[in-house]
Amino acid sequence: MDPFIITLSILGVVILLTAWLPMVLKRLPLSLPIICLLIGVLLALSPYPLLPRFNPLENRAFTERMTEIVVIISLMGAGLKIDRRIGLRRWGATWRLLGIAMPLTIGAIAVLGTHVLNLGAASALLLGAALAPTDPVLASDIQVGPPKTGEEDEVRFALTSEAGLNDGLAFPFVYLAIAIAVSVKDGTALFQEWAFVDVIWRLASGIAAGWAAGKLFGMLSFRLRGRGLAKTKDGFVALGMTFSIYGMTQMIQGYGFVAVFVAAVAFRAAEREHEFHEQLHDFAEQIERLLMMVLLVCLGSIVATGPLLAAVDWRVILVAAVTLVFVRPLSGWICLAGSGYPAGEKLVISVFGIRGLGTIYYLSYATGQADFEGANIVWATALVIILTSIMVHGVAVTPTMKWVDGVRSKSQKPMERPSVH
Repeated sequence: MDPFIITLSILGVVILLTAWLPMVLKRLPLSLPIICLLIGVLLALSPYPLLPRFNPLENRAFTERMTEIVVIISLMGAGLKIDRRIGLRRWGATWRLLGIAMPLTIGAIAVLGTHVLNLGAASALLLGAALAPTDPVLASDIQVGPPKTGEEDEVRFALTSEAGLNDGLAFPFVYLAIAIAVSVKDGTALFQEWAFVDVIWRLASGIAAGWAAGKLFGMLSFRLRGRGLAKTKDGFVALGMTFSIYGMTQMIQGYGFVAVFVAAVAFRAAEREHEFHEQLHDFAEQIERLLMMVLLVCLGSIVATGPLLAAVDWRVILVAAVTLVFVRPLSGWICLAGSGYPAGEKLVISVFGIRGLGTIYYLSYATGQADFEGANIVWATALVIILTSIMVHGVAVTPTMKWVDGVRSKSQKPMERPSVH
């Protein structure tokens, strides 16, 4: 039988499951990513595997581009769904997670990479930088609800806003790892170039470009009388905004991930109550979910065949366990100390930092820019952490969020929250 026809049939089933499974899994202790991985494993063991076998180690460019696309679409959707106005106090947990928890996580994982996995400085830093960001693609079950639904408690808001920004903010550390791997400069020159270009310029231009683009698209959508983009009621506008903002920001050497999320937040601020936000968010979410399912099915199929995990040994398992059980939870708990949040909320925010496609993107990008010592060990460690995170967090998220909602609803005197408006 024609392999293409078989693949087309399988793809059709996956697309149908994209629409159907979220309704079925809503009340079950399972997540869509878990089902995708299991489908991939079953396909790998069946006589009818998917036509393409995209091992990311052998098809780095394809892996980089596909994960890049799904991450930027997810970032646009995450920005559009946030109701809360930006501010130092309103986004207090976000700034703590980005400014304290993420650097602590990068440093701790880099130390584990050096002393447990015996990686060099560049490879250890790359491992830490790639694993530090929480994933905006796989965390839909713990994110805020669609625009204007009011589903924006502190836990969901903190995890959504963190995932929206930390994918871009991890990039300076990835660039530092690349620079260390390829550099022949002395340490002072290396650090100066990294600080001024990869940190200051790329971050500043990404934020500025994103904010300006969001305001511009807001004006084009809501301020042009009778001819605004909002009049089209077409969800494709979300893709157009995402790709154009990301591409133009990358052209000026800014961080496109940061720009896309900032643009979505600025666009939302242009006219908060318009129904067009819901249409854009829903379309972006559907495209994101479809691409995510296809990639995770392929990942599950590849993992089942074995080569990606060939480098896994006790050291890799130890680093994965310490990272998931201690590094992220402790970093999150430390950064939220003195925040005033109840212990239960701090624990959930600290623990539920799911890792996923963003990590795969960073590894694909970095290994295409330089040769990293022990790259197979870095990949194996990251994949074990991703797979474990998907399984553990996917099973725990539904009962955990029900518990959080139940505790909040029973509270007689809930803690005063920053206003979202």
